[in-house]
Amino acid sequence: MRYDRTVHLDTDFATAVARTRDALAAQGFGILTEIDVTATLKGKLDHDMEDYVILGACNPPLAHRALDTDRSIGLLLPCNVVVRRDGDRTAVQALDPDTMVTLTGLDALRPVAEEATRRLDAALASLMSAEPTA
Repeated sequence: MRYDRTVHLDTDFATAVARTRDALAAQGFGILTEIDVTATLKGKLDHDMEDYVILGACNPPLAHRALDTDRSIGLLLPCNVVVRRDGDRTAVQALDPDTMVTLTGLDALRPVAEEATRRLDAALASLMSAEPTA
């Protein structure tokens, strides 16, 4: 089972992070947290890895609806968006919101998952449409 929604960008990492923040904001997602995994692993373990950031993105109305359905759903909210170097490209990945429905079996979450999917897909599509053409 695929659990991600991913696009690959032909842009540098910093630009991809900035564009991802803007694309998510345009779809009603605020960035509540940012984890620089690369810096954390370097600082804590002296481990070098590619650029990797986790953006904690939240759409409050969608989160509220999901939490009203199931208080434990916070474990599965599609809030983490990963921006990472993937070879010579940058990957932007979000949890597939349908994972909430699939793993819980709660059909009441389906409308929330469908709206979250529309919004995340629109954000990811806007990143692709802003890509330079060859």
